Amino acid sequence: MFKEFKDFAMRGNVVDMAVGIIIGGAFGTIVKSLVSDVIMPPIGLLLGGVDFSNLFLVLAQGATPGPYVALADAQAAGAVSINYGVFLDNVISFLIVAFAVFLLIRGINALQRQKEAEPPAPTEKECRYCLSKIPIAATRCAHCTSELSAA
Repeated sequence: MFKEFKDFAMRGNVVDMAVGIIIGGAFGTIVKSLVSDVIMPPIGLLLGGVDFSNLFLVLAQGATPGPYVALADAQAAGAVSINYGVFLDNVISFLIVAFAVFLLIRGINALQRQKEAEPPAPTEKECRYCLSKIPIAATRCAHCTSELSAA
């Protein structure tokens, strides 16, 4: 049973999937940083200095009553809040990851279409004397026994 599991786990598809998951996790971290540290600050600046990670709606006050300046303050006080700024960051991160995956799949599909479009190399040629099909490397026709030039 252990040998069967080892054979299954070492198959190409399982190993490829594991590598994909690891790379995907790292890519997700990079995209999260891209959104929260690079994309959202200029957008917030254009919208009047809004920090999207601190956009929240307090549903119930915490141990220390508000108003809370930052989401971290509300969470530290134990307030119940809807964190729509964090949600917006996550939606933008998802859209970037989805677009990157779309571009990757689009590129793979284009390569597959290109590979399918290439005609296979010919394996047969026609004897110029009897017009029979013969192997491309043949120097004499198997049907009429005519000697063929190397060209």
